[in-house]
Amino acid sequence: MTVGSKVKQTVASLKGAHATLAMYAQIIEQEKDKQIFHEATEQVEQVIDQLEERMQQLEFEEPQYKGF
Repeated sequence: MTVGSKVKQTVASLKGAHATLAMYAQIIEQEKDKQIFHEATEQVEQVIDQLEERMQQLEFEEPQYKGF
């Protein structure tokens, strides 16, 4: 497994975690807990954005990673 495919797999897993956290943020009734899930969702979103930027760099620098 290449570095590029590992990064893409990690991004896909994080997107799943992001969706789960967002769902919990919507269904939780206690405002304090809702805020915690919302903050976690935002943090995961930031990590996803950073990894996607890194993936673009990898694809630019190493064309063999493109499309994996």
